[in-house]
Amino acid sequence: MMKGSEVLGGPAFEVRGNDREIIVRRTFNAPRELVFDAFTSVDHISNWWGPEGFRTTTEHMDVRPGGVWRHVMHAPDGTDYPNYIVYQEVERPAKLAWAHGTREGEPFAFHATVTFEEIEGGTQVTLHQVHPTKEQRDMLVEQVGALEGGKNTLDRFARVVDALQQAHA
Repeated sequence: MMKGSEVLGGPAFEVRGNDREIIVRRTFNAPRELVFDAFTSVDHISNWWGPEGFRTTTEHMDVRPGGVWRHVMHAPDGTDYPNYIVYQEVERPAKLAWAHGTREGEPFAFHATVTFEEIEGGTQVTLHQVHPTKEQRDMLVEQVGALEGGKNTLDRFARVVDALQQAHA
C-alpha cells in the first residue's frame, strides 16, 4: 500500500511553464477535502507555507471571494516578507484563485490558481502562477529561487497532509 504523499500515477513534483507562467503539480495520498482544509486552515498553513527554514505568521485569513489573507514569511536570516492575498475564487474543495502582492494598496505581483483534483487513491494539487511579464517570472526563478522554494513548500505541505491523514486513519 502506498504511504504518504508519493507518486500516484505520475511525477510527484513537476515544474513547467513558459513565458509568464510557473506550474507546479504534486499528488497526495489523501482525500481532497482533507488536502483543501490543510491548504486553507489558519491552524495548518503556518506549519507549511514557505520554503524550508521559513516560518509564517498569519495576521488575518478570510477564505472567500473578496476575502484577504495577510501574512508575514520569516526567513531563517531574520528577514520578514509581508504578503497580501485577495481571494478571487473559492470553490470548496476544488479550486482557489487569488491575486498575490506584498501590501494592501500596492500592485499585485502575480495571480495564482490552485486546483484540487480527485484522482484514484488521492488528490492532485496544481499551482499555476501567472506573472505580469516573462522578465518578472524569470527573475523570480533565477534570482529568488522560486522553483526550489515551491518544491520546498510542497514538501512541507506533504508532511502536514500526511500527519493529518494519519490522525484521521
